[in-house]
Amino acid sequence: MWFPVRLSAVLLITLAVMDTQGSKETMKDITSGFFKVLNECKHELNLPDHLVGDFYHYWRQEYALLDRDLGCAILCMSRKLELIDASGKLHHGNTQEFAEKHGADNSMASKLVEVLHSCEKQHEAVSDECQRALEVAKCFRSSVHELGWAPTIDVIIEEVLTDM
Repeated sequence: MWFPVRLSAVLLITLAVMDTQGSKETMKDITSGFFKVLNECKHELNLPDHLVGDFYHYWRQEYALLDRDLGCAILCMSRKLELIDASGKLHHGNTQEFAEKHGADNSMASKLVEVLHSCEKQHEAVSDECQRALEVAKCFRSSVHELGWAPTIDVIIEEVLTDM
């Protein structure tokens, strides 16, 4: 009698771990897709080279994201990828599509849109659009960590460096 219960518990734990690993891999792919336009924005906005370091460390929770220029870059990248609308608000449909294009299933993509929308709402009072984008990005990072979906830094290193 105990054997099926234990087997069920082991299977559930294994599936949960596999789901988390799959979500981390998907977040790596989404991050990589987002980074595709970084160089373009870096040149357009004449952003400093050290900004790449902020992107490199983005998923590290202990890394303080303080540079307003990072927010400007994120805003530029989001516009280029059509993830925000003309009013500067999150475009839910395009963001959902972007996440799915980069490997998220419908449920994960919906959750990411929900998290971004929630972060956007929390920081809508910030008047400076670059600073607001930075605050939303920090909120998003924390929420993705809480979900256990944040990719590991060593997985991101290759993606960032390959695109630079």
